Amino acid sequence: MRAGGFPEEQVRARARGGAAEAFPPVESYGHEVFGATPSGSGSSADELDTARLVPPVFMPLRLEKLIDLGREPLQSDVDLTTRVGGFTSALPVFLSAFGSTRIGSSEVSVAASRQAGALGIPMVIGENVVPVTGYRREPDATTGMLARVRAYLDEAGPELGGVVVQQSTEDADAEVWNLVYSDPSAEPLLASGRLGFELKVGQGAKPGLGGLTVLDRATAARVSEQFALDDLWSGPGVLRSGSPGTFTDEILRQQIRFMRNNFPRARVWVKLHPGRDVARAAACAWEAGADAVTVDGAEGGTGWAPHAFLDHVGLPLAECLRRIGTPSGCLLATGRMWEGGRAVKALALGATAVGLGRAALTAVDTDAEHGLRRLVECLAYEVRLLTSALGKYAPAALDTEDVWFPGSTGVAGSAHRHRESLT
Repeated sequence: MRAGGFPEEQVRARARGGAAEAFPPVESYGHEVFGATPSGSGSSADELDTARLVPPVFMPLRLEKLIDLGREPLQSDVDLTTRVGGFTSALPVFLSAFGSTRIGSSEVSVAASRQAGALGIPMVIGENVVPVTGYRREPDATTGMLARVRAYLDEAGPELGGVVVQQSTEDADAEVWNLVYSDPSAEPLLASGRLGFELKVGQGAKPGLGGLTVLDRATAARVSEQFALDDLWSGPGVLRSGSPGTFTDEILRQQIRFMRNNFPRARVWVKLHPGRDVARAAACAWEAGADAVTVDGAEGGTGWAPHAFLDHVGLPLAECLRRIGTPSGCLLATGRMWEGGRAVKALALGATAVGLGRAALTAVDTDAEHGLRRLVECLAYEVRLLTSALGKYAPAALDTEDVWFPGSTGVAGSAHRHRESLT
């Protein structure tokens, strides 16, 4: 598997080395001095990458922590336990949807599910998995939706994490949510309040379009009644296009009400593409009762997409967060997440948690048993270091004052957020 335009080698190094990769090579200690590096620059760097975290000199929250502990606080005192879309997560991190691409539907996705369960973080299963690869009720199934749910539950504890199932237009025709909600295999999730359904409005890789995958001709023939097909290549591949769905304010509200009424035991998530009215759409979803809104910046995307969309369509994640401002509900951010610095900036700009997509796939491709766990451990270690350096000891305490953008004369925003932290 390759991840062009993404820091693939750094992610693979973290999948192999874990938290040690947060530092320069240990062999260089005592032989080399270090200063600022251009690691965040270059053509692939976006506004969120070039922003800097700015610790203050005076830290009243560190004093509060000192008094509470009876000693000077350390980075190990940062509590990363977070409420994510109605679930309790060990970290402000979740596993993003992979969709129904060949990579996302392979055994790599099942291995990622297993490690996400062990980490105690929520996992999203992408749209169009059932119409393309099936629900797979067979006990020996190694891929498909049920295989991912089983793999997650095999490793998850009794309280942390959760499974969120996406649904698109074609999934609705296949009654995916009904299948999951009524399946005895999902009962442990329902009983513990750890099942959610996500309405997919769009994604960062191709805003305004539905899912695009390449199928072999036999599979394409099988799903030809459900999807549009374009025979673009002379070889065995056929382009399969999903419907993006049609939304207005009222349609979105009604969809969320439908989810809450028909599946009262499941959490309700909504995934938005980085549209110019993203703030209005997020507010609409929260007002209708969504437990979480995921905003996928234009930098995001594990799926197949046209060059024109990857290069020219959609708002960058930083601009999405800026437009939303102080969120009125749980805001989740995805788009090129792989290390602690970018994650902390997103958290400070309003996100409750960040999603790992390409980074997770790359890590599991590196090591199917431990790659995602090591990657997340490194990210979590960096988040603790950075949060502590800002004089704060929970992700919910991070604020716009903690971020500075080049060219700005002050902090990222004047209105500071006060989010409830999990105790």
